[in-house]
Amino acid sequence: MRRLRNVKIVATLGPASNDYDMIRALTEAGANVFRLNMSHGEHGEIRERHAMIRKVEADLGSPIAILADLQGPKLRVGKFAEESYDLAVGAKFRLDLDDTPGDITRVQLPHTEIFAALKPGSNLLVNDGKIRLQVEDCGKDYANCIVTVGGAISNRKGVNVPDVVLPLAALSDKDLKDLEFVCDLGVDWLALSFVQRPEDVLQAKELAKGRAFILSKIEKPSAVTDFDEILAVSDGIMVARGDLGVELPVHAVPPIQKRLIRKCRAAAKPVIVATQMLESMIESPMPTRAEVSDVATAIYEGADAIMLSAESAAGDFPIEAVTTMNNVAMEVENDPVYVEVMDASRAGKKETIADAIVSAAREIAETTDVKAIVCYSKSGATAALTARERPHVPIIAMTPHHTTARKLSLYWGMHCVVTPPVDRFKTAVVNAARAAVATGFATEADNIVVTAGVPFNTKGSTNILRVAPCDERLIHSADPE
Repeated sequence: MRRLRNVKIVATLGPASNDYDMIRALTEAGANVFRLNMSHGEHGEIRERHAMIRKVEADLGSPIAILADLQGPKLRVGKFAEESYDLAVGAKFRLDLDDTPGDITRVQLPHTEIFAALKPGSNLLVNDGKIRLQVEDCGKDYANCIVTVGGAISNRKGVNVPDVVLPLAALSDKDLKDLEFVCDLGVDWLALSFVQRPEDVLQAKELAKGRAFILSKIEKPSAVTDFDEILAVSDGIMVARGDLGVELPVHAVPPIQKRLIRKCRAAAKPVIVATQMLESMIESPMPTRAEVSDVATAIYEGADAIMLSAESAAGDFPIEAVTTMNNVAMEVENDPVYVEVMDASRAGKKETIADAIVSAAREIAETTDVKAIVCYSKSGATAALTARERPHVPIIAMTPHHTTARKLSLYWGMHCVVTPPVDRFKTAVVNAARAAVATGFATEADNIVVTAGVPFNTKGSTNILRVAPCDERLIHSADPE
């Protein structure tokens, strides 16, 4: 399917998008990647959604990426004797391990790991930061706090601890079971929640054993602090602005988003901007002007993908939400300022032959009448470097592997084509010309740039570039052998 934009759209599936017809409609409206939220849905339900996505993929003849989002460790208070209690500013409140129902003075916090990490002065945020507690004194099984921001507290509300790195594994027992299930199922990407350190990512990669690529969700202050190390071991990044905006001042999130996007682009790794992008469209067919500006900002910053959560999973207008994102993306990318921003922010060191090849391909495409860059890529690495360049012409990634094509569906500007293996560069050029014409990016009268590695089917061997006509007769006459 030919898209008239470069940024990708990730749509979360849920009760509002739980059948073949809706998934197909979302794909046709613009979704490139489907997110399976492992916090909701039993394995049988997840299996059915996976099968429906793959059927849509086969019927439309276009690779679709599937992202399984692991829940991560959930920290919550225990239960209360009454429905809720109002905590006043300045009041004393105790957290402990006692499972007796709580009241206005205390409640259970069944997480010994938190008490082990707390110290006087630490802050705890309850119910998405609506309540803030500051630790006055603590021990291995309690924390006496003072309420600095009051509000209503009730059963099982979430707890965030922004000031410390918690001695928690990023993968809970549930996550371990879910990871094995979705990897066997055949998802393409795994989103790892509440990453605090690079070791969290390495653990997930070891367990995945190459069956899926690891995307780290940045939603903890410690992940922002150690972002360079986390990025180095991750295959991709999600800027998860929900918890990030709880644990950090909300005004700190926009500059963090901008910095992380630039670092991901320099590293040629895809980055998704997520959370509350079109929140009002859960209940309204029209977004707010501020939401549209938020989506546009992420695109102007160079994000590879923008994500819908409840808007497509549980909202009343999932197709309209995807359509809105698609329309905003096309409008932004047709703005001359967008092209200027992408050119001005182009980064990345040219350290390898592949770096030089893709940079040259982009320069040739932008200074001559070339309609597309076609890159042969076994692992997807060369295609990723090409996307980093943000060329002004379409990128067609040709690969013999469905897994690579699906993985690349998350990358900026990538139009993926699964092709039979080739062992000669001339055959690759012919196939590239056919793909460019078949996808509508070029006609037989046009030229394309083709990059590949010789010998073929060797990872990281990109070493050749050719400007080629799309007319096969001209290809054969120029290279009869």
